[in-house]
Amino acid sequence: MAEEQATMAMEKQPETTTEAEEAPSVVRTNRMMVAIDESDSSFYALQWVIDHFSNLLMTTEAAEGGILTVVHVQPPFQHFAAFPAGPGGATAVYSTSTMRESVKKAQQETSAALLSRALQMCQAKQIRTETLVLEGDAKDMICEAVEEMHVDFLVLGSRGLGKIRRAFLGSVSDYCAHHANCPILIVKPPKEITK
Repeated sequence: MAEEQATMAMEKQPETTTEAEEAPSVVRTNRMMVAIDESDSSFYALQWVIDHFSNLLMTTEAAEGGILTVVHVQPPFQHFAAFPAGPGGATAVYSTSTMRESVKKAQQETSAALLSRALQMCQAKQIRTETLVLEGDAKDMICEAVEEMHVDFLVLGSRGLGKIRRAFLGSVSDYCAHHANCPILIVKPPKEITK
């Protein structure tokens, strides 16, 4: 009788799942973003990503990997500058069109050089990479790009600003950690790089 009950219970159970169905699903990172600037700490963060995530970002014959977006944000050009002109006063000096063009060209050359360096680092490991140049406040532009591009993982370098400098200048990594719509990793370089 016990055997009949066990047989009936087995017949009533739903089909058993395979081992692959029982395994927890692995979240695949399809798009990672690294923000770079002129600092060594941002390129250290890029190298850290290359060293630790290259297997997720490479395309092989068996599978297509994710893509790494390297973003550089240019500061907006100020069309005027205020200088003290005497006791309690200031004078605004507006830039000429020639000066604006010269500054724009210098910004473009700087961005191109930074992104070229980043691409060379990524191509050495055969990582699928795209580049993006934005203009504006770095904190806001990075967070907007993360949202618009549906980035799965954001990586930033840490410059190691002191408490006072961070309070006055603001920290891009701190802001993004609180406002980016994806997981974020802040890579802090060794002390010898930040000096």
